[in-house]
Amino acid sequence: MLVDKNKLEATAERMAGMDTVKGRSLWADARTRFMRNKAAVISLFVLMLVILFAFTGQFFAAWSNEEIDWAILGQVRELGYPSFETGHYFGADELGRDLYARVVQGSRISLMVGVVGTFIAVFVGTLYGAIAGYMGGRVDQIMMRIVDVLMAIPYMFVLILMLVVFGRSIFMLFVGIGLLSWLDMSRIVRGQTLSIKNKEFVEAAQATGVPTFRIIVRHIIPNLLGIVAIYASLIVPGMIMAESFISFLGLGVQEPDTSWGALISEGAKTMSYGTLWQLAFPLAFFVVTLFSLYFIGDGLRDALDPKDR
Repeated sequence: MLVDKNKLEATAERMAGMDTVKGRSLWADARTRFMRNKAAVISLFVLMLVILFAFTGQFFAAWSNEEIDWAILGQVRELGYPSFETGHYFGADELGRDLYARVVQGSRISLMVGVVGTFIAVFVGTLYGAIAGYMGGRVDQIMMRIVDVLMAIPYMFVLILMLVVFGRSIFMLFVGIGLLSWLDMSRIVRGQTLSIKNKEFVEAAQATGVPTFRIIVRHIIPNLLGIVAIYASLIVPGMIMAESFISFLGLGVQEPDTSWGALISEGAKTMSYGTLWQLAFPLAFFVVTLFSLYFIGDGLRDALDPKDR
């Protein structure tokens, strides 16, 4: 049987080229899918601009957040409108304080509450849920019944009670919002752990005598990072909304500090006086940030779990 020499050479070249083909990891594929989501990419860019504004905006402010412009005090309606000439880029509030500087400070505090609160919720919820799912049996039943009892308690009532009893401060906002937001995360992680703990790599670790806690930390939790990242991106806007609601009620950050919720509350009180800029600017940053976070979360969900689309 005659064999075409050219075909043999072409086949050999293809086989040789197979060795140079490099596979892509799950995270590389996820990054490619995420970059194809235009809404998520644009939202990520917008969110980066908001973060940049929050942490560098004070360098461009003509006034500090506590400084009072005595020239317009009592005449905010006539002289406190947004103006580059006076240095009040976003206008001034009813006490003559620069709204631009206060929005910068409010953005920084609201974003910090969202990120720090989410970190606490993710850390506690992931560890708690992974332990409950991996241990199983009576330990799992007891741990999840505790979660059920805590979830039955009104979240906002407990948070308000903590702020009243232990004092209204940014630290208590971090602790209160973070420690009461891990419950849903623990249930999600526990469900994923139940499907992972019977995999071959976990059984191999058990057979070689690896300690239980090390299996959870080194083998279970790393395989949950996808779902944890998706849910964490959706927790952040919830944290910001909770902090804004508490501050809107006057139980959040206290003067001279401020946040988006406190600024929106102050702006809502002055709407009838025609000073709409006091409400418009903090509300715009609040809404844009929430939309950006939700679009990013949706993009991460599609990128890390394309079967859910």
